[in-house]
Amino acid sequence: MKKPIIPFDFAQRVINQARCYIDNPGLILKERHRAIPLLLKALKAGDINLRKQIILLLGSVAKEEIYWPLYEIMKDEKEPDELRDQAAIHLAVIGPFLDDPQTLIRKLINDISSSDRDIRTRAIMALGWEGNLSAVLPLIECIYQPDQEIQEVAVNALCNLKDSRLMGLLADRIKTCSFDQKRAILFNLWRFRDKEDEVAAIYKEELEAGDPALKLDVLILLGQLGARPENEQVYRELLKDKSGKIRALALERLGELAVLNQEEILTFLDDNSMDVKRTALILLQKIKGQTT
Repeated sequence: MKKPIIPFDFAQRVINQARCYIDNPGLILKERHRAIPLLLKALKAGDINLRKQIILLLGSVAKEEIYWPLYEIMKDEKEPDELRDQAAIHLAVIGPFLDDPQTLIRKLINDISSSDRDIRTRAIMALGWEGNLSAVLPLIECIYQPDQEIQEVAVNALCNLKDSRLMGLLADRIKTCSFDQKRAILFNLWRFRDKEDEVAAIYKEELEAGDPALKLDVLILLGQLGARPENEQVYRELLKDKSGKIRALALERLGELAVLNQEEILTFLDDNSMDVKRTALILLQKIKGQTT
């Protein structure tokens, strides 16, 4: 009597083995010659959650082996948008560490001219890595395109290059661009750490004479540059702002600078905003703790 034939599901076996490597990443280093090819096969066979985990894992330990599969996923219209986005983001993450990224860069720059808007957007995202100077001019051209989303993605990518020479261009662009692009630029300027004084000056100018709708965001961004004593007067002016949230944050920033005495803080307990009152109480408790 013949034994029954048990179906062999190769794909499921690959997926199961891939899960073992995900649960035990250390095994990949011990079995690299076997693990990397297997994980690349699972990247085509698994569900979206498994594939996302594999991308994260291979992006850490096998950058040279993963970047072309990522590029293919990014371009494939049949792939889920979520996975295509992740592929583009990870290309930007691993780009600085590739031995020779020039072929990839050329393909991505070419994709910026694609008639497919999704491919253009993701190619711009993928080009945004530190030191990718080949992408500077193509990305600058993108911030002048009429498509608003393309503009914003290009601003993010340019700032990811971390080339301080771009600061002047972006600062000038603020004066004439759309509200949304201006917001994107302001949200990214703080990344230019070697230009903090210039960035702080731009933020302060925006707080004094910029768009009121961006005032709270800019105040938060200015705080990301640290406790700068020269900001005291700007914060004091904002204590008169109509928005309770802005007054509360300005009060908090002055507390960080330690320029308010107890009598000044007490006056804010009568403010009509609970946010301001709460901030004043926190500052008073801090002063009390320092004196006991």
